[in-house]
Amino acid sequence: MNTTAVYPGTFDPITNGHTDLIERASHLFDKVIVAIARNPGKKPMFVHGERVEMARRVLAHLPNVEVDGFGTLLVDYVRESGANVILRGLRAVSDFEYEFQLAGMNRRLAPDVETLFLTPAEQYSYISSSLVKEIATLGGDVSDFVHTDVMAALRSRIR
Repeated sequence: MNTTAVYPGTFDPITNGHTDLIERASHLFDKVIVAIARNPGKKPMFVHGERVEMARRVLAHLPNVEVDGFGTLLVDYVRESGANVILRGLRAVSDFEYEFQLAGMNRRLAPDVETLFLTPAEQYSYISSSLVKEIATLGGDVSDFVHTDVMAALRSRIR
């Protein structure tokens, strides 16, 4: 059975926590599509194209991982991409309620698509894109939390 998973998110920016989850997923699925949402309502630091390109550079070492952008309903994107799994990350118990609600709605909209959850490695469980941006904006060192390309992009954006 050929299994394709879609890992959706804003990835503003992609963190080492995201990368850890994607690397592990790449061993579980035949193909992983990192689907970067336009989501202008979140007022991202990086425009959509920048987020897609950053993720492509960070994940270039994974041959069965593809990075794509989308601006449609997630289940429609999943079906159009030929995937059958939505992959979501859970960092803490506090993420569960919202993710459980999303999974239920996606199941209602697309009963043929499964949602699976992965937890990050312990050393990444506290990392979020929001915290990385806040630390970087205040002049802190984020080198342990993001790829060097992402760190350079953050520095350039904050200047």
